[in-house]
Amino acid sequence: MKRLLVLCCCLLLSSGLAAQDVLGGLRDEGLGFAQVTPGKRLEFPRDHGAHPDFRIEWWYLTANLSDSEGRHWGLQWTLFRQALSPQPEAADGWQSNQIWMAHAAITTPEGHFHEQRFARGGIGQAGVSRISRDGYFNAWLDDWEWRSSGAALLPAELRFTVGEREISLQLEATGELVVNGIDGYSQKSAQGQASYYYSQPHIRVRGLVEQGLEKTELSGQGWLDREWSSQALAPNQQGWDWFSLHLDDGHKLMVYQLRHDDGEHWLSGNWIGPNGAARLLDRDAIELRSSATREVVTGAGRTRRLPLEWQLALDQPRRNWRIRPLYDQQWMDTSIPYWEGVVLVEDEAGVPSGVGYMELTGYE
Repeated sequence: MKRLLVLCCCLLLSSGLAAQDVLGGLRDEGLGFAQVTPGKRLEFPRDHGAHPDFRIEWWYLTANLSDSEGRHWGLQWTLFRQALSPQPEAADGWQSNQIWMAHAAITTPEGHFHEQRFARGGIGQAGVSRISRDGYFNAWLDDWEWRSSGAALLPAELRFTVGEREISLQLEATGELVVNGIDGYSQKSAQGQASYYYSQPHIRVRGLVEQGLEKTELSGQGWLDREWSSQALAPNQQGWDWFSLHLDDGHKLMVYQLRHDDGEHWLSGNWIGPNGAARLLDRDAIELRSSATREVVTGAGRTRRLPLEWQLALDQPRRNWRIRPLYDQQWMDTSIPYWEGVVLVEDEAGVPSGVGYMELTGYE
């Protein structure tokens, strides 16, 4: 489950919704759009490409990296597609009903920096081609580009910028794709909201960050999320808390919590072994609670109090972790603001046990 709030930017642009109702469009039933239903099996490489008959979709990468001095870095790049109307994508040029948006962020030893871009579909400024003319998977917005060496997503090269920083990454899969939910059908509420959702949590990353004459080589591990849907949230869901963790013992863990206004939150996740075997986690298997809140500085010098430290436990195997940010100020002051950044993981004895990413949305 990932990145739904950001897609509200496109909904706001198309519907004129008031800023106070940024989640309103995502609670819409999505009538006329294709619907997510159980029993459909994902097919690759076909499903790496776009699904324009669904309302929202994204290609999302996070990377936990280190430099030659062993310092923590983080990188995030996401391409979003939003359909403004349910009719099939037929028109070219400015008549296209597709809007694209991209987010990028870099967490460095000096601070957290981010950028966003928008594009209209149909004019060649942005898009996703499962197999482009020269035989490569391609996802782009302007000069931000994911380009693979074949029909699969990986291996690939990713190039983008954040401010004056030019970033180039070499991405290589070290394990198999993981389908989330039941065969890729990921339920989001008891009312039936759902998405198609898969991940690639096994990515070896090598990168270079250039800023002027300064060059920094980075290496580490990445996590890719792919998700598409037509109704993202239930009417009584306020926001969510999402975690993707690379544990030092070789396990991977994804957990998310969709917060309901009655306190009966929807929890789900995936426990992935070093051999790639995955186990679906439901609400009964996950214990998630905030253990510390602190204020972060948002846009225009304002502050917002957020739950920045968490306790996370699983029932089988019985494991407990403390999750805390690399530093607090990893705020994404984009059109629809939220917190997302690098987190550090410790076991119940306080021993460092992994790294990952956390996203927090819907906190007023």
